[in-house]
Amino acid sequence: MKPFNYQHPTEIIFGCGRFAELGSIVTRFGLKCLLVSEQKTGPLRDIYDKAEQFLAKEGVEFEHFDGVIPNPTVEIVSDGAKLAKAFRPDVILGIGGGSSLDSAKAIAVEATHEGSCWDYLFFKSKPTDRTLPIVAVGTTAGTGSQVTQVAVVTQTATRDKSALYDNHLIPRVALVDPELTLSLPAKITAVTGFDVFCHAFESTLNPGSNPMSEIVAWEAIRRVITDLPTLIRDGHNLRGRSSLAWADTLAGLSICAAGTTLPHGIAMAIGGMYPGVAHGAALASIYRACMKFSWQSAIPQFAKLGRILDISLHQADDEMAAQSSIELFEKFLARIDLNYSLKQVGVSEEELSALAKQSMVLPDYTKNPKIPTGAEMLSIIRQSF
Repeated sequence: MKPFNYQHPTEIIFGCGRFAELGSIVTRFGLKCLLVSEQKTGPLRDIYDKAEQFLAKEGVEFEHFDGVIPNPTVEIVSDGAKLAKAFRPDVILGIGGGSSLDSAKAIAVEATHEGSCWDYLFFKSKPTDRTLPIVAVGTTAGTGSQVTQVAVVTQTATRDKSALYDNHLIPRVALVDPELTLSLPAKITAVTGFDVFCHAFESTLNPGSNPMSEIVAWEAIRRVITDLPTLIRDGHNLRGRSSLAWADTLAGLSICAAGTTLPHGIAMAIGGMYPGVAHGAALASIYRACMKFSWQSAIPQFAKLGRILDISLHQADDEMAAQSSIELFEKFLARIDLNYSLKQVGVSEEELSALAKQSMVLPDYTKNPKIPTGAEMLSIIRQSF
């Protein structure tokens, strides 16, 4: 067994009905709170109203920044940071999907540092301990952002999607209440749930994986494969919602420890160039080609995946189980109605070369079991079209 370290600072508060504890959780960090979310008038308005009631009940003074959009931009983060600088909160509270949680993290940095959040990307200046504490409440089961050190933002002018990445961004508390996900429509359930699978599986392929991260990753994978198809048919299945919310949290823990690989780098490039494409849909459009490219360089992991997808493969040798996992995975994508191509998600054929080049900007592809050359990256992109 290889040597490793494992430590995670987030307190995880998990369970149905735990949202009611929000006010008392926030007061641990102070009595002034900036709530960060998408529009108050959107589908989560009842959740935001309850959040404000829980805060007020505990005597918390708050402002509500509700300007978050999917694939949040540097400009959106700056708007939130300006409000934070004027209000001077003790704590940032993010409520919503990954875009809201990532925006909350980026605001927590920009509100307390010089410049914009873009100045604190993973390869630039590091955020300091001036970063405001973050409490994260997820309303989707997808990004795992409630327990990660990542905040993804987009620079619109350059069509570039990148990330802040630092332990100061890890939320102090993750409040995971599966009841908050009951209203998710089937399509959002599918794309966010698929992102859970991708986080978990890629973390097992990343050389930074360790025995602890692998335990939680494979548990997340099993739960997604078992419960996501059921949830797409019956979104009010609370047992399934609880399972996916837990899988999302586990997958977040696994990428916090290990990180992602080739598919995520490509999906990030898609999101930067085409902000209207949901992250899970971007992943679905390129995942089959990435798996076909990678499987022979990670036979143990692909064999384990194959055996989860089809228990009869426990009788097969590793190479057969690994190879079989590709076709089985395609069938799983069909079950969750995510058999997308790049063309179907809106990528232009004229921009495939540009997309391939952009897919090699972030370092995710360098952590893949087989590292693609520029020509191989373009081939993966073309196969996905």
